[in-house]
Amino acid sequence: MSQVKTSTFTVAKVYIKDFVELTKFRLGALVIFSSLVSLYVVSGGQAMITTYFLLGLGGFLVSGAASALNEVFEKDYDALMERTKDRPIPAGRMSSAEGVFYAGLMALGGISLLAMINPLTAFLSTLSLILYAFVYTPYKRFSNIAVLIGAVPGAFPLLIGGVAFHGFISLDAIFLFGMQFFWQFGHFWAIAWVGDKDYKKAGFQLLPFDGRKTEKVGLISMWSCLPLILCSMMVFRNGVNSYLALGVVFILGLFFLYRSYELYRDCTDKAAKRLMFASFIYLPAVLLAYSLNV
Repeated sequence: MSQVKTSTFTVAKVYIKDFVELTKFRLGALVIFSSLVSLYVVSGGQAMITTYFLLGLGGFLVSGAASALNEVFEKDYDALMERTKDRPIPAGRMSSAEGVFYAGLMALGGISLLAMINPLTAFLSTLSLILYAFVYTPYKRFSNIAVLIGAVPGAFPLLIGGVAFHGFISLDAIFLFGMQFFWQFGHFWAIAWVGDKDYKKAGFQLLPFDGRKTEKVGLISMWSCLPLILCSMMVFRNGVNSYLALGVVFILGLFFLYRSYELYRDCTDKAAKRLMFASFIYLPAVLLAYSLNV
């Protein structure tokens, strides 16, 4: 009897772990964090607690649905890459039908919760899911323009956070969206550079221009940092309550620009990894700085 219980517990533990992997929990956590900080910043800390709850849970479910569909559609390609071959669907521990079923439940539940905030929040979340799962996901096997396409739903959490408070697209939300939109280019291209061999095994085209690891990748990453810094600073246009926050955001922008320059100058995997880790630091640090300014 004890062995049966142990076996059942082990199976359940593995299934839960696979479900967490299916929903890309860490990505979902970043989505929640981004949208909640955006809500806090745009509302000046005046949003109701129920709005935070609905936005957080609804956003996580919609993000999970998009991630699940992504894994269903890419299961054959994920199986070719070292980084993704142990995901539950390509590894055979979960079927595509299960993935679609869970995605449908999460999408329905998430969009319903977001609709309780306001219709535009639900609409933008639905549009984000469609763009990510049905446009970006298949398109990245055909053209590196997919990174540009994917940057739109990738930046929606900050836009949606603002819409959740106002019920319309405010200028504050647009600048927050712009900051995250332009951040993604250096972020994704650094990841694509580091994992280039693995991505090409699966036929994914992510690096810009001719898809080769050249100085052009660093150069265009540098150019994307300029509107990134501009958008990040425009969030302070209504007033500076914390000069520390202002300084942190500006310095982080320069730091991100410098890491992009290093990739342009050196054209090495080491420089790409430095840019990648800089991008990991940049976004949460900037969002936290914005919170200090409220």
